[in-house]
Amino acid sequence: MTPADDIISVEPESDAELAFEGALRPQSLAEFVGQQKVRGQLQLLLQAASMQGRTADHILFAGPPGLGKTTLAMIVAHESGRPLRMSSGPAIQHAGDLAAVLSSLVPGEVLFIDEIHRMARSAEEMLYLAMEDFRIDIMVGKGAGATSIPLDLAPFTLVGATTRSGMLPNPLRDRFGFTAHLEFYESSELEQVLVRAAHMLQLDIERPALAEIAGRSRGTPRIANRLLRRVRDYAIVTGKGAGIDAVNAALELYDVDELGLDRLDRAVMNIVLNRFDGGPVGLNTLAVSVGEEAETIEAVVEPFLVRIGLLIRTPRGRVATREAWKHFGLTKHEAGTHNQPLFGDEL
Repeated sequence: MTPADDIISVEPESDAELAFEGALRPQSLAEFVGQQKVRGQLQLLLQAASMQGRTADHILFAGPPGLGKTTLAMIVAHESGRPLRMSSGPAIQHAGDLAAVLSSLVPGEVLFIDEIHRMARSAEEMLYLAMEDFRIDIMVGKGAGATSIPLDLAPFTLVGATTRSGMLPNPLRDRFGFTAHLEFYESSELEQVLVRAAHMLQLDIERPALAEIAGRSRGTPRIANRLLRRVRDYAIVTGKGAGIDAVNAALELYDVDELGLDRLDRAVMNIVLNRFDGGPVGLNTLAVSVGEEAETIEAVVEPFLVRIGLLIRTPRGRVATREAWKHFGLTKHEAGTHNQPLFGDEL
């Protein structure tokens, strides 16, 4: 078989997976599961704009990854009957990048900027005027001969998404008419998400099995859908169906335990419990010990460990809780020589 034949044989499967990802996203607020308060607030905002014949106020979605910020942005455009333009903060690194996007918007268009806190500062400053007055100033020329030319923009709705709302400058945050803080999902809500996904996957799975997947999904629909696909793969390959035993076997194979801890979570806790006798241990020391960036530990691993009560952040460093010792079946022993945070590494 030629290399070309290999590529052709893979493409349909890839397209099917992409189509499934798109189909999983709800198309309306009525289909969207969870975030009940945010849905009610958003419904009111969009209906008011429609009744007054104007574009909706600018919207900011803040919250951890995987909770539906991008999906809600798509729903805003769909329910408003407006076109959607999508971009991201890392892609807008110059004011000119943003000016090119803004100047090409059609009246009423919804502009979605993911990870908006990662935009360049010069682009943020241009966005202030665009959000308030639907106008930008373009500098022409250099030095003493430079002139500012105002450019009027079509009215638009900016929808921003951020996982780090604290990194947004106050002037930008204050220009959003509505800020929605997305919360982690309850297991019962994740079960509803999984029921819909299993139906679309044509996967015959028992309700207790869905509950087990939901309980290991860290309160995040994206993770729940990913684990469901892994269970589907296991069921297809082994031919054992998708019962509770298959779910347990599949998730054990993929290193997801009963609390939803993955390999990196357990590596972090293993360092805190075994090498540092429960802590305290500094962030940088912890990151070096597990071979990851400190930012990854702080932004990805720690929030979940703190939320489920296995880890505590203290001024001296990270400390394991009594529940952590119990979960890993360990007993606190005499502290070793490395149980204190290194100098300058307390946070």
